[in-house]
Amino acid sequence: MPPPAGIKRKRGTVDITNPDFELAPDAVPGIAQVIVDIWQNKLGLDQILKRETSGAKKGMATPLAVTQATATINAAAPNYNFVRAVIIKEEEHDNGYMMETENDVVFVLPNQGRINPAGANLLNTAKLLMACTPNGI
Repeated sequence: MPPPAGIKRKRGTVDITNPDFELAPDAVPGIAQVIVDIWQNKLGLDQILKRETSGAKKGMATPLAVTQATATINAAAPNYNFVRAVIIKEEEHDNGYMMETENDVVFVLPNQGRINPAGANLLNTAKLLMACTPNGI
C-alpha cells in the first residue's frame, strides 16, 4: 500500500505537498469538541464535509463547507482568525487532497470508525486522536 499522499497545493504549475503535523491535544482548547460535534452530526455542521461533485473544482470543499469549517474552527480557537479553514476526512488526506487556494488551512478529521459512539468520553478520545492524526483537528 502506498504511503499517504498528504495535502497538496499549487505553486505555479507544480503540485507541492504541504508538511503534515500533529496538533497537541490541549494546544487549542475547543478543537477536540469540534471533532466530537462533527462525529455527532451537530446542527450547523451538516455541510462541513461536502465536496464539489463536478467541474474543475470536483473534490474540493464547497463554499458552504469552507464557511462552516472556518466559522467553527475560529469559534473553537478564539486566538486564531483564519481566512479559510477546510476540514477533510483521513481518506481525502491519504489520497492527496488538493487545496483550492494557498490561504487554505486544512484540518484532518479523525476517522469516526475508530470510536465507540456510545463510549463514555468522546472528548478524551478526540484529544488522543488529534495527537496521532496528521494535521488532526
